[in-house]
Amino acid sequence: MTDLFEASGIHPPDAPMADRLRPATLDAVVGQDHLLGAGGPIRRMVEAGRLGSMILWGPPGTGKTTIARLLANAAGYQFQQISAVFSGVADLKKAFEAARMRRAAGQSTLLFVDEIHRFNRAQQDGFLPFVEEGVITLVGATTENPSFELNGALLSRSQVYVLKRLDDAALDQLLTRAEAQEGKTLPLTPEARHALTALADGDGRYLLTMSEVLFDLAETRPEPLDVQALAGILQKRAPAYDKSREEHYNLISALHKSVRGSDPDAALYWLARMLNGGEDPLYLARRIVRMAVEDIGEADPLSLLVANAAKDTYDFLGSPEGELALAQAVVHLATAPKSVGVYEAFKAARKAAAETGSLMPPAHIRNAPTQLMKSLGYGKGYAYDPDTPEGFSGANFFPDGMERRTFYAPKGEGHEEKVRARLERWAALRAAKAGQET
Repeated sequence: MTDLFEASGIHPPDAPMADRLRPATLDAVVGQDHLLGAGGPIRRMVEAGRLGSMILWGPPGTGKTTIARLLANAAGYQFQQISAVFSGVADLKKAFEAARMRRAAGQSTLLFVDEIHRFNRAQQDGFLPFVEEGVITLVGATTENPSFELNGALLSRSQVYVLKRLDDAALDQLLTRAEAQEGKTLPLTPEARHALTALADGDGRYLLTMSEVLFDLAETRPEPLDVQALAGILQKRAPAYDKSREEHYNLISALHKSVRGSDPDAALYWLARMLNGGEDPLYLARRIVRMAVEDIGEADPLSLLVANAAKDTYDFLGSPEGELALAQAVVHLATAPKSVGVYEAFKAARKAAAETGSLMPPAHIRNAPTQLMKSLGYGKGYAYDPDTPEGFSGANFFPDGMERRTFYAPKGEGHEEKVRARLERWAALRAAKAGQET
């Protein structure tokens, strides 16, 4: 429901600056040229005069609500907005009925659903018949990955458009517009102005909210604020990070792949990002241990000890002191030689074990604790490897009826270089022994 100010496009004098500076045309929207610029997909829809249902996915303060409202105006649709946070089934029914009545009168409706991911699956299904019949053109806004949060049926009937976080140039445009509207410049040094855009972290709404505070200070403070003075007035924004959603998985993937790619600097950066976002350090410790066994393995067996020691150190010291141990482990793993030899070997061995079922070990390596078992040949012919001249018997340890297979293939990096040479020597001894027996 709109009030008189909103319906007329006039904002009350006490409206927040972000509302007062809301763009009046699509051309005035900053930072989303890939969608709204010449040749952009949304621009082409507007030029054709026919809108399709869409999902606008992007961080807070990037213009999702503004774009939806301007799309309706540009295409001649009636704009109707609901929020998934405050709306229930009754509100949806009213919205659909109003849209149906407008359609009967020849008027199209753009239904903007803010935070659409907060509707449950059944509620999302409720949109489908109205979208299919053309009663509404649905524009949903979400900060969460639609792949995880929205029904496949709803996604199949909508285009997903990704809005980018505002870059420094776009944020500076907003500051210039704010200064033009206020008729004065922000009381900031050039360095502090840059710091202000950094604090916004790509959120235009947040930037304008902070600017409003600074404009109020301009009347009482003749000298511009430097970076330190700015930090004393404005609190640093918490990083956009949710431990249970997509950002969590994106960042842990970035950390793991930076370690795998032998880039300690990038690995430290992603580790710091996750810790700053409030990630559980013990979760990170567990993942670091996993990196040690998955990506490094026998190329540097010490890495597993370092990773476990980092976990134990954090358990002992806690935060923030113990976080340094995690950082040390990340650097060690990133700079260690890499091998997935054991990882691949174990996968192959598991596959072979599943294929061969319940084959028994050969008799010579079976335990023979009783006389009966000895009489059945258990343990007969077993060669104790340390007592052989080469310290290697070359015996067959695979089940009878199963050909010998090679699962572990050392890559020749780090410690595995010595392991590979040893395995090659043993393979030659085994082949020589097999030749003698034949």
